[in-house]
Amino acid sequence: MLSLNQVIVKEHVGLFKLSDAYDIINPETGIKIGLAKEVVPGWIHLLRLVIDKGVLPTSIAFINAPDDKGQGEQVMSIKRGFTFLRSKIKVVVGQGREIGYFKSKLFSFGGGFYIYDTADKQVGEVKGDWKGWNFKILDDQGHEIGMVAKQWAGLGKEFFTSADTYVISVTGEAAKNEAVRSLILAAGIAIDTVYKEKG
Repeated sequence: MLSLNQVIVKEHVGLFKLSDAYDIINPETGIKIGLAKEVVPGWIHLLRLVIDKGVLPTSIAFINAPDDKGQGEQVMSIKRGFTFLRSKIKVVVGQGREIGYFKSKLFSFGGGFYIYDTADKQVGEVKGDWKGWNFKILDDQGHEIGMVAKQWAGLGKEFFTSADTYVISVTGEAAKNEAVRSLILAAGIAIDTVYKEKG
């Protein structure tokens, strides 16, 4: 899952679902290769009945090659604490190694994040398109290294049947760096968690 430079993310849809979950699909084969699922304690579910879930803590586990019950090897996670003005989302790989974090922008027409490494140095930016669900991922020089988009004309276009499906792509030199690929995949889910799943 983390080795691909392009994946389709399809959110599980449910009227009364308590947790978010996303299938991660290889666009060339249409085969599900991963699962990103929210893992939160019961008290968080209870608080969501009365408090906007966008301000509550959450954690999303990325499972490689999950079985029918959604179980398998956890290869990455993103974690967000309580949020007031700006979300901070940590990205953790393997057995707990943090590789960076996202901090949401305070003022932005299209939404987005700043990307930081573990030394608190800004190394990139996720920049939203004010017209809709499209985000560019830029390095610290402003060069595009990835994108999250609703529009795609590839082999997997038949998956795009709802507003809950999008593609995450890694481009250029970023494709050679596993940590950067992981951050870009995490960014796609983080965008959905912060901007599209409020309420």
